[in-house]
Amino acid sequence: MYVKTGETFWSFPVNVLEGLQIIRQRLVENDAKPATLALVAAIAQRAALPAAQAASSQSLLQLVRMLQRTPVATNDIDVYNDLLRLEDEMSAASQRVMEQRALEDARPAPKTKKHYKDLKEREQKQS
Repeated sequence: MYVKTGETFWSFPVNVLEGLQIIRQRLVENDAKPATLALVAAIAQRAALPAAQAASSQSLLQLVRMLQRTPVATNDIDVYNDLLRLEDEMSAASQRVMEQRALEDARPAPKTKKHYKDLKEREQKQS
């Protein structure tokens, strides 16, 4: 799911435990503070419990925003800033993907052979 280039689809349902692992990996790449990594590890430990195995989230972006609202993040500005930086990166990547999809959707698609046959038949009927 995570692509090294950073072009990841952030807006699809994801298992909470897998999402937290991806978030932790991104935080390590961003040289996050140990307190931030400890927060993610604590939440991941709770998500690994059998009762929470089926938990899912709307997106990785939603998980990051949920982490920002934890007491640890609200009390420690460094933790909050690490999570905010990650949120900004994910939002930017999501925006790029949405723009690329819009460009692809706007591109005209080639018409099928059947379309041209039908067009030819209609012209012959009109003549």
